[in-house]
Amino acid sequence: MRLSTPPKPLVARLQPYLLIAPTLILVLMFNVVPAVKTVTDSLHKPARGLNAAGKPPEFVGAQNFHDLFDESHYLGARFLRSFRNTIVFALATVALGVPLGLLLALLLNHEQPLLGVWRFAVFYPSLLPLIGAASIWSFIFSDSIGLANAVLRSLGHPGLNWLGDRTLALLSVIIVNIWKQAGYFMIFFLAGLQNIPRDIYEAASLDGASGWQQFAALTLPLLRRTLLFVIVISFIFAFQTVEQLQALGEGGPNDSANLLLYLIFQNISERRNWGYVNAMTIVLIGVVLTFTLSNFLLFERDESN
Repeated sequence: MRLSTPPKPLVARLQPYLLIAPTLILVLMFNVVPAVKTVTDSLHKPARGLNAAGKPPEFVGAQNFHDLFDESHYLGARFLRSFRNTIVFALATVALGVPLGLLLALLLNHEQPLLGVWRFAVFYPSLLPLIGAASIWSFIFSDSIGLANAVLRSLGHPGLNWLGDRTLALLSVIIVNIWKQAGYFMIFFLAGLQNIPRDIYEAASLDGASGWQQFAALTLPLLRRTLLFVIVISFIFAFQTVEQLQALGEGGPNDSANLLLYLIFQNISERRNWGYVNAMTIVLIGVVLTFTLSNFLLFERDESN
């Protein structure tokens, strides 16, 4: 005969919910509610007219999104240009910054003189405030007294207008971002490399595997999860770039180096653009989520095969 257990007191049943209540309230206040409001506001436009200040916003459905992808619209052309720049910027940061971080980690993963100094020197740029690092590079890219043009002139080149030339402005911002983040990515790769047992490399060497074969067959597969993490945060960081542009030409001439988050910052103070700003935010979040989820699904599928 099974004895029935007495029911728990009400306080005991509610205890788990009471414990998570503070965190749940904060998440609702600072994450869920703003997200819902952003989606709602992206479907509205501020009321227009002489007495529009006290009127409720006008519901327009998906019209704000349609206008953003319309090059004839006053904000659509800027949005599309900035959106393309952001995609190029993010892909370049991932394609160049992540391999550079891995290369630095491989070079600094062996005992050598002044190893701590070298590691700190590479990691130091990531410790600088974004606006401070951008200000340093703004001086380096300066037309008349900049270090970059001084080096070019010493080689017989007249110099370049790094931040004022439409073809170079975005490249300049990419260079600054890679310089700033490569050392940060290196730390994650160093941690992953130091967790790999050295025995497997010794066994591979005894079997005659070359350094490249060991890297391709051992290092990369064992760093798969670290690589996924670094790629994802690199892409997310690229879409969060905003402070650098304040010191690096404010988006360049004719938005040639403008990025999506900085475009949102530039238009958030204008009342007529509130609906468009929220729509741009939805697009930005959608792209980041799509990329992040696709990477996780791709890596998980490769591991299961």
